[in-house]
Formats: sequence, structure tokens, C-alpha cells
Amino acid sequence: MDTSSTQREPAMKTQVLKEHRWLQKFVGEWTFEGEMTMDPSKPPEKFKGTESVRSLDGLWIVAEGQSEMPGGGAATMLTTLGYDPQKKRYVGTFIMSMETHLWLYDGALDATERVLTLETEGPNMTAEGTMAKFKDVTEFKTDDHRALTSHMLGDDGRWHSFMTINFRRKK
Repeated sequence: MDTSSTQREPAMKTQVLKEHRWLQKFVGEWTFEGEMTMDPSKPPEKFKGTESVRSLDGLWIVAEGQSEMPGGGAATMLTTLGYDPQKKRYVGTFIMSMETHLWLYDGALDATERVLTLETEGPNMTAEGTMAKFKDVTEFKTDDHRALTSHMLGDDGRWHSFMTINFRRKK
């Protein structure tokens, strides 16, 4: 059979929406500095690193970060983010080389279109062997500076901030 004359069907093309276009703000090369409080009785631990963010056909972003973690040791982080038009929500994942949990993100952009809040569930940092609710809040201060603040829902029903990272676009 001569297959040289058969044509393939074109690949399905998903419409790129304004929510997908908003995610392109992340694309680029970044440096970051952060601080994390694991034990409120101790001062915050500082860390820094780099992040490279690319687009997947305008629908998703993939971010790969490298950092020296507080207390020593290198870590690699991988984040995916997209927008699900059926759910009308931003969705994604987060993994890192120093743990086995797959973090699943679900969130929304605020009315100013500067703050993305992603909710997730993961290992409780204060009660080993249990799960807790978390939220990561990313605010674009400018096109070249974004801040991420991570919170955990405490037993008291309040959100407690435990990590802040400032990302600056490499020029």
C-alpha cells in the first residue's frame, strides 16, 4: 500500500483564551530570594535560586527551578500551570526533588489580574502523617517582579504564612 499520498488529520487545536495569555507573564529567566519559617520559635531561613519558565503552545507554562535549600542541599522544583475553561479555574502541579508528594493546584485570578491564588493539599508540616490545606499566592508587583507567599491552614482555622519568595526577571 502506497502511504505517501495519504494525509494526516490536522492536530486538534485548542483556542488560546485571555486566561492562557495571562500565564505568559511567567515566561522567562528569573532569579529568586526567599525565606521560610518552619519553626515559629526560630528565625526564618533564607534561600535563593533560579527559575526558567517556558510556554507550551500558549496554553500551559512549565517552570523549572534550582535552589539551595535552608539547612543545605540542592533542590529542583517543577511547576506546571494552565487554565481549564470547563472549570473556569487555573490548574497545575508542583513537585520537588526532596519530597514524594504531587501537589495539585486549583485556583483563580483576582479582579485586578495581578494576584493568582492556587489552593492545594499536602503533608502537614506541624502534624506528621496528616494532610493540610495550603494556598500559594503569586502577586505580580511589576512585569519583572513577582512575589509568592505560601500559607498553611492551621488547626485554629486561620491561614499562616510560612514562606515568601521574590522573583526578579533576569535582564
